[in-house]
Amino acid sequence: MEIKQSEFIISAAGRGQYPKDDRPEIAFVGRSNVGKSSIINALTNRRSLAKVGNTPGKTRLINFFLINDFFYLVDLPGYGYAKVSKVERQRWGMLMEDYLTGRAALKKVVLLVDSRHKPTEDDVLMLNWVKHHGYKVAVIATKSDKLTKNELRKNLQLIKDTLSLDEADIYSFSSTAKAGRDELVDSLFEDIVTEQ
Repeated sequence: MEIKQSEFIISAAGRGQYPKDDRPEIAFVGRSNVGKSSIINALTNRRSLAKVGNTPGKTRLINFFLINDFFYLVDLPGYGYAKVSKVERQRWGMLMEDYLTGRAALKKVVLLVDSRHKPTEDDVLMLNWVKHHGYKVAVIATKSDKLTKNELRKNLQLIKDTLSLDEADIYSFSSTAKAGRDELVDSLFEDIVTEQ
């Protein structure tokens, strides 16, 4: 699948601002510093489609990006960032839960984890929550360029074991190197396109 067009549509603070055109949606979730914005930019071949911040926790609203005038990539606020108030973290949690429950247009959730580290308890909870609600899920281990091939192989096994995944459920990717980008685009989005 080729991404020919991508555009930012809205930063939504609640359900009333979500797109209402029933195009399919694929949501990206993960910890605050896992690189959601970077991977969205890499997959769409746009340098600054999604805002990349030097400070984790930059995404505080739900950002919708229209792809090929056909489906949305949805960038959700990162979780697990300690340097925001408890009230703010709770607000983000409610915002995410409001989006992730009962959103008929949501067809798949992509969970991003850092390839350098064992998934956190928050990552495990998020994956279990997504599966419980019956969404298709894909896991991407980001920042794979930071590891040697041997380290990456070991860490992918640790991630699979921690999240109880099989081989088909996980991908590794570097937003910097972009190796395997086309294959990843096909794997993530082809089924959504062909189902419609």
